[in-house]
Amino acid sequence: MKKILYSCLVALVFNCQNNAQVNQKQQDVINADPVVVPIENGMARAYFASGCFWCVEAVYESVKGVKEAINGYAGGFTENPTYELSNTGRTGHAEAVEVIYDPEVVSFSTLIDVYFGSQNPTQFNGQGPDRGSQYRSIIFYQDEEQKKIIQEKKSALEKKLGEAVAAEIYPFQKFWLAENYHQNYEKLHPNNRYIQNVSIPRLNRFKNKFPELLKDKH
Repeated sequence: MKKILYSCLVALVFNCQNNAQVNQKQQDVINADPVVVPIENGMARAYFASGCFWCVEAVYESVKGVKEAINGYAGGFTENPTYELSNTGRTGHAEAVEVIYDPEVVSFSTLIDVYFGSQNPTQFNGQGPDRGSQYRSIIFYQDEEQKKIIQEKKSALEKKLGEAVAAEIYPFQKFWLAENYHQNYEKLHPNNRYIQNVSIPRLNRFKNKFPELLKDKH
């Protein structure tokens, strides 16, 4: 019996130490200085996590001024994350998108409006049926101006809703590209059950809410 108790105590101490190390690594990410991604060929980049990246990719690619949205991982401390690792919830990363946009056509401020307007802003650690830290909501800033915009819009939304908004605010550090099969997922798999039942309804709700932000149909 004593051996069993001793083994349990050792395991508990080890787990506590491991969790403390993980928490410190995550805190280091949150406390880091933001990395600025330079404008290239007139295009800027912004980074968002808001549940399943298949859904978020489709939403942003429908917005006027957005050239492309790319799926990946961000917000964590693990090098070279994969989809399988991310799903464990132990990498610190969330599924995220890199939004490549023309700032002359759509502003960063408007991209934040798209963000909050295309999600359930009060759902913590997930969106819809997708739950876990890998699906949590994060908005990444690259400088103090962007951080101020995010904070002001989040505060205004909390005041309007009368409850806490889930989105975390992180300094951007690095975006890790997701596997090829995750890119353009909704376009390439329109008959997928998840796409039919979750992604497309989420996209259509956004379109109905913000018709003025949508790309012109050709």
